[in-house]
Amino acid sequence: MIRIGPYELPNRLALAPMAGVTDLPFRRLCRELGAGYVVGEMLSSIPALRNTRKSQLRANHEGEPEPIAVQIAGSEPQWMAEAAQYNVNQGAQIVDINMGCPAKKVCNRMAGSALLEDEGLVAEILQAVVQAVDVPVTLKIRTGPDPERRNGPAIAAIAEQSGIAALAVHGRTRADRFMGQAEYRTIRAICESVDIPVFANGDILNPSEAKQILEETGADGLMIGRGAQGNPWIFREVQAYLENGVELPPPANEEVHRVLCAHLRALHEFYGPQQGVRVARKHIGWYLKDRPGGKALRARLMKVEDADQQLGLIDSHFQSAQRDAA
Repeated sequence: MIRIGPYELPNRLALAPMAGVTDLPFRRLCRELGAGYVVGEMLSSIPALRNTRKSQLRANHEGEPEPIAVQIAGSEPQWMAEAAQYNVNQGAQIVDINMGCPAKKVCNRMAGSALLEDEGLVAEILQAVVQAVDVPVTLKIRTGPDPERRNGPAIAAIAEQSGIAALAVHGRTRADRFMGQAEYRTIRAICESVDIPVFANGDILNPSEAKQILEETGADGLMIGRGAQGNPWIFREVQAYLENGVELPPPANEEVHRVLCAHLRALHEFYGPQQGVRVARKHIGWYLKDRPGGKALRARLMKVEDADQQLGLIDSHFQSAQRDAA
C-alpha cells in the first residue's frame, strides 16, 4: 500500500487534479467508483484570489473522506508557503504543489510546468512549503521542459531532499502539452532514483494499459486524469484487473444513465442551476462520446439552459435506447 505521511491509501489508484474538471461532485463520484486518492483542483497562491467564487468552489471539500488533498500553484516561495498554511487552516491534510500544468496562462506566470526550467527556484519553493506546514507535501511534475531537457530525475531528487512525501509524474514534457504519446522511461528513471512513492500519470485509458504502465515504470501507483473523463468506472475496472486479472464488463446502459444523472444533479446543486447546467455540458460530452446517438443528443444539450430540461432529455434518450434494446 502507498503511504503519504500518516495516511495509508486503500489502493494504488489516484484521480489527477484537473482544473475545471475534478470539482467536489466529480471527486466524490470517482471515490465511490474506486479511486483510492483524489486531489482538489489547482488553487492560485496569489492572496487576492483566495476569496473569489471560483476559488471558494475549488476549495470546497465538504463531506470528502480523508485525506483532504489541496493543490496550490505559484512561483513565489513566500506566497506558496502562505498559501499552504492558509489551506491547512481551512482543513487541508495534504498539500500538493503543481509543477505540471502546461497551460499558457499558468506558465506565463512562471508557475506550473514552467518552473521545471529553474531547478534552484524549484528547491526554494519546495523547501518553503515543507517548512511552513506540519502536513505532508506532495509534488506533481512533468518529465522536463522539453524532450531535449528531461530533467525529471533531477527535480525528483530535489523533491526528496526537500522533504516531499510523494511524487506524481506525467509522462510528457511541458513543450509536449497533451500531444503525442506519453513516455515512461523517464518515469522509470525517477522511480529508480528516489525512495518516496511515485505515481505514474499520462495515457492511462484502460486496465491493460494501466498494468503495462505500472510494469514499465515500476511506479508505486497510477494517477488517472483524462481517462476518467466521462468514465469514472475506470477506477473499479483497473483495480479489478490489477488485483485479480479480471476484465469487468463496461457499465450497462442503466448504470450509465443513473450515474450520469446523479452526477448532473450534484453539479446543479453544487454550482447552482444556471452555472451547473453550463459546467455539466463538458461532462455530458465525455459521457456520450462514442455512444449510439450521443453526438446528436450532445448537440441538442449544448443549447439547453434549464437543469430539468437537461435531465429530461437524457432520461428520454436512455429510456428510448432501453426500449430499442428490448
